[in-house]
Amino acid sequence: MPSAVLERHPASPCAALRGIEASVTRRAASLEVSYALEGEIDRLRIGRSGPLWQHTCCEVFIVEALPAYREYNFSPSGEWAAYEFVRYREGAPFAAPDPRIAVKRGPGRLELSASIPASPDRLRIGLSVVVEDESGALSYWALKHAPGKPDFHHPAAFALELE
Repeated sequence: MPSAVLERHPASPCAALRGIEASVTRRAASLEVSYALEGEIDRLRIGRSGPLWQHTCCEVFIVEALPAYREYNFSPSGEWAAYEFVRYREGAPFAAPDPRIAVKRGPGRLELSASIPASPDRLRIGLSVVVEDESGALSYWALKHAPGKPDFHHPAAFALELE
């Protein structure tokens, strides 16, 4: 997949970033996901304590067959978490192999990439990023947003199909 621009949820302003791009590449038994955040990177909070999804983190949702799906969270601090859901928001952490996170930071740009296991079958993917700015405000970015409040778990957010 060539890179795609993630959309900021209209109810979550973010003055620190100009934009976010993400991409997914399928390998034999894995997915390579990458994210590029552009803007005033020094204004982002990274590596805070608590659940990763409450701070700056990149996320990927993988669906083989709904209602079940998996979620991976990757922090630019190198922390990560994985969750397995049997249906919408009903799940728990699971022991996933190390995703081999790589982070590059430069003037006005933060890049994060990770490799995660995935079946070679047809997949639906949701790509998203939670951004915490210096004030603690959160903004929500996704390939596609579901109607209403930000909800990366909604099936409408799983917008990318990989054959």
